[in-house]
Amino acid sequence: MLNTNQPLADRMRPTTLDEYVGQEHLTGKGAVLRTSIETGNIPSFIMWGPPGVGKTTLARIIARHTQRTFYSLSAITSGVKEVRETIEKAKKQQFFNQPNPVLFIDEIHRFNKAQQDSLLGAVEDGTLILIGATTENPSFEVITPLLSRCQVYILRPFEKEHLLNILHHALSNDELLKTRAIEIAEDDALLRYSGGDGRKLLNLLELVVTSEIARTSGKKKITITNKSVTGILQQNIAIYDKAGEMHYDIISAFIKSLRGSDPNASVYWLARMLEGGEDPKFIARRMVILAAEDIGLANPNALLMATSCFNAIEAIGMPEARIILSQTAIYLATSPKSNSSYEAISNAQQLVSEYGDLPVPLHLRNAPTKLMKETGYGADYKYAHSYDGNFVQDNFMPEKLKGTIIFKPQENPKEKDMLIWLQKLWKGIYRY
Repeated sequence: MLNTNQPLADRMRPTTLDEYVGQEHLTGKGAVLRTSIETGNIPSFIMWGPPGVGKTTLARIIARHTQRTFYSLSAITSGVKEVRETIEKAKKQQFFNQPNPVLFIDEIHRFNKAQQDSLLGAVEDGTLILIGATTENPSFEVITPLLSRCQVYILRPFEKEHLLNILHHALSNDELLKTRAIEIAEDDALLRYSGGDGRKLLNLLELVVTSEIARTSGKKKITITNKSVTGILQQNIAIYDKAGEMHYDIISAFIKSLRGSDPNASVYWLARMLEGGEDPKFIARRMVILAAEDIGLANPNALLMATSCFNAIEAIGMPEARIILSQTAIYLATSPKSNSSYEAISNAQQLVSEYGDLPVPLHLRNAPTKLMKETGYGADYKYAHSYDGNFVQDNFMPEKLKGTIIFKPQENPKEKDMLIWLQKLWKGIYRY
């Protein structure tokens, strides 16, 4: 067996920029963040990206390279008290002419407004450099005053070449792995199950090697194949899930179950996420998106329901929030489905991309000045409320796109009624 309590991913954590894998757009030669690191002029910033792409590692490298004290807090276990204590420690260092320290906050999106507010003064006056890490869009999860004081850097998932680099580096350099003859005969399963997550890849490699050592009674030669990886992973799936490694797989299963109108599977995957400690707001946010993208006009109340769910769980919190999430998931799963709104905006954006900035027809233009009125702005505009039924057939598109259908009602009761109404109004256009 591998005789260590330190996980492989931790043993293989890079300590310098040259060892750091991936994120070349930020840390490559001449890239913006590398330049800041090399000059020592580090701004406060937030790293936004998926798990296992090196956010924590990069923060540690920055502190090490610039010889700054490194403080680390997790938004899951820390609150205002811990933040204030860290700020006080940072202030005491100022008397010794040391560079301002780095405060790294993992999962900063889980900090509430009061917790984020407690950081503002120290970031503003330079008492410390804040480096936050988040898997969620900081525009939604980080308060505006804090966001305005920080740069935002987007970290990308690892590509295949990055993952292979991480694999072979571990086999060649880890003090324990390099004592054994390990051959990766096939790497598809390792790469597929890692999902672009470097930490997940190394955890899986360690799990496979440990299992193979036990199975072969400690033999030095180990051959890793797609079949062996899949078999070992299936045997250890419960442990794998409980550690949060299937985060994106489970949310994907949840969304696809809602889209597929299966309330039973939807509630099951919801329970899996809640039991694993998933942030209820993360789940609710995904349901708001689904309500608009996959249900849309087939049941407009779905978006209201999902939005109310998001607001309610913020006010209620766990464990009662689970009931609200369950009610909403069942409602969305049993609602008729339509992606016509999604298709319509995609079609419209495609037209904009294809035709560029087509001119607005003169009769639709605003005419705030006399000169504009004299040159035809707003002329011949037909005011809908002046006509029977508050409608008059006119052209509201650029001339080049006149008569183009972007919104196409789908086969559900509400949108069938919309189509009948549109055909009645727009004679000769909605003919399909």
